[in-house]
Amino acid sequence: MKKSQMLLKEQKFKQVIEQNRERIQRICRYYAPRDEDQKDIYQEVLINIWKSLESFRGDSAISTWIYRITVNTSLSFTGKELQRLRLNVSSDDVSLRNILDRESDEPVAQEREFRFGELESALNQLSVIDKLLISLMLEKLSSREIADIVGITEPNVRVKIHRIKETLRNQLNRLGHAGE
Repeated sequence: MKKSQMLLKEQKFKQVIEQNRERIQRICRYYAPRDEDQKDIYQEVLINIWKSLESFRGDSAISTWIYRITVNTSLSFTGKELQRLRLNVSSDDVSLRNILDRESDEPVAQEREFRFGELESALNQLSVIDKLLISLMLEKLSSREIADIVGITEPNVRVKIHRIKETLRNQLNRLGHAGE
């Protein structure tokens, strides 16, 4: 590779990473509870982006491509532990509202009283694909973007996410921790 091509690749890489740093880090946090593991996954993601940058064809948005690399790297990192993969979500209002389909702040304030561990526990009883779908939904990706990343149809994404949310709401309602 010529020096000028290498400089262009480095510039593009730096730009892509700068624009996507936070989303890459959030995905890494979803799949790795320990800081060291998050850092390891993040480094692997950077390596995989660097290796693949020249092959990006632009068939999708670069952010979708970054998500795909990040999710695949995170899942590969978990390796044999895939079935026991724990999804680590934050207890912020937006995450809770997205999972429970709440619009107003009032129910969220009431729901803050329940132990967030209950929701995280319910999330971690989901299948690997359901955990993946929820993590991408929490990133506020569109159904189209999620479909592109996961490799299923957009209507299938919407149906699966609806069912997952319904399952989670039912589990939390049974536990008496989620208000109507």
